Amino acid sequence: MASVPAQTHWIDGAWTTGHTRWIDVVDPTTEERLAAVPAGTTADAELAVAAAAKAFGHWSAVPLEDRVAAVRAVAKGLSARHDEIAATITAEVGVPTWFSQRVQASLPAATSAAVAGIAEEFAWTEQIGHSTVIREPVGVVAAITPWNFPLHQAVAKVVPALLAGNTVVLKPSEIAPLTARFLAEVTREAQIPDGVLNIVHGEGPVVGEALATHPGVDMVSFTGSTAAGKRVAALAAGTVKRVALELGGKSANLVLPDADLLAAVRAGVANCFMNSGQMCWAWSRMLVPAALHSQAVEAAAAEAAAFTVGDPVQPDTRLGPLASAAQRDRVRGYIERGVADGAQLAAGGPTPPDGLDRGYFVRPTVFGGVDPTAVIAQEEIFGPVLSIIPYSSEDEAVEIANATRYGLGGAVFSADPDHALAVARQLRTGQVDINGAAFNAVAPFGGYRQSGNGRELGRFGLEEFCEVKSIQRSASV
Repeated sequence: MASVPAQTHWIDGAWTTGHTRWIDVVDPTTEERLAAVPAGTTADAELAVAAAAKAFGHWSAVPLEDRVAAVRAVAKGLSARHDEIAATITAEVGVPTWFSQRVQASLPAATSAAVAGIAEEFAWTEQIGHSTVIREPVGVVAAITPWNFPLHQAVAKVVPALLAGNTVVLKPSEIAPLTARFLAEVTREAQIPDGVLNIVHGEGPVVGEALATHPGVDMVSFTGSTAAGKRVAALAAGTVKRVALELGGKSANLVLPDADLLAAVRAGVANCFMNSGQMCWAWSRMLVPAALHSQAVEAAAAEAAAFTVGDPVQPDTRLGPLASAAQRDRVRGYIERGVADGAQLAAGGPTPPDGLDRGYFVRPTVFGGVDPTAVIAQEEIFGPVLSIIPYSSEDEAVEIANATRYGLGGAVFSADPDHALAVARQLRTGQVDINGAAFNAVAPFGGYRQSGNGRELGRFGLEEFCEVKSIQRSASV
């Protein structure tokens, strides 16, 4: 993709001007400058919050059917821009074109349309005895989003927030900020009033922290690392604002002895390496019976060797580069740590893939014989690195699966679906897939423990952006 024009903040229905400092957006395939966004300031955040606060009274009073119609128009606008969105994400994140088209650019329109339909059936008002319970908008929402699924993560916050009657200030990741402009364009085309959606670019320690501490922000919805989420929660506590956090993960793929081992390994490797492993719910730990460990490692290594790494615009590429130099170096550092700690390096390694010294590329890597307490089995790597861990009994497998600070995703493979369900119920995690079940974009998504709090998507995601009011009436009324 060729270099694209600089993009500015979107505040109160207009693109801003007069910026003096810019942040380069770098193409992770070529390491060249792709575009730039302004390095937002506290003053920019103040303007955006003021615009959102000004717009709240009107937008929250707009009839639900009109808000639903507006969101459906947003979904259509995103769908119409599908190819441009996919190309932009491939350019700024390094995602292979096929994955950008099939997933990254398709999910935002689909989830927008789905939650619009849910809003029509949602219990905005209900009667509990002599109390009328009303769900109302929280107010001004700050949405702080990551770079791995840049538009999907933004839509998962912005759309349900708008449907509930909130106004929003969005701060996209400075690493992958370019798709935010599509949201500005489609909300304008949908005739959503000025100030309802505002976008401020910049760095987390400046813009993100300004929003988290701002007394005019009623809620922060944050997706990112656990460390950054803790910081957001601590800052937001000063004004006791609502905080929803979708954070890191170290998900376990638990392969039971009766499972089709090769099918489970194939699905597990594909999930772990999806989006170059840059997914918080990636199954980065594979738990296999000790008697099948060698066979599983051999099969996983063969699968990893089949993953073509290279230019993401080429049709046969399965893994593109990681999103940034910092992420590449971080992942390579974890691979080096795994080797140093004595894990069996079955595929990949810390050196660049052959012929790819330029770009933020990492070899798809498989470790066998991993100690469940090892660093690579406990910390989120966020790259194409799989740790295979042997277990001796089902109880031990469940114990290992639950023995991290995270609890976001997971999987169970078994020839007996009912038994798999019983095991899935024992996993302390927000989502569990049985035998490779498909992702459900309207099911609740979120985690236990340090994977965050609150839920996104579907009805549960809509509820996050609502306050609840109880009105008691006397029997004589």
